[in-house]
Amino acid sequence: MRFLIVRTEIRAAADVDIAIAWATGGRVRDETVSPEPRRQVVHAEDREAALLLARALSTVGAVRRGKQRVKVLPLEGPAPS
Repeated sequence: MRFLIVRTEIRAAADVDIAIAWATGGRVRDETVSPEPRRQVVHAEDREAALLLARALSTVGAVRRGKQRVKVLPLEGPAPS
């Protein structure tokens, strides 16, 4: 299975938005509607390689300070048995 490793900016959430999401049971952020801006994208052929690349991207200063995050996303479903 192939994987996509993405480093993104973290959007700030206003207190009002958090309160509304808490009260209604909704979400503060919905990646399907409004994805976070991408900073870097890398492909990997297997899970082990994807996790290794994600760990490497996690050492970036902005990620360590909490300004950005690293996501590992599968590109294909599991192989049929």
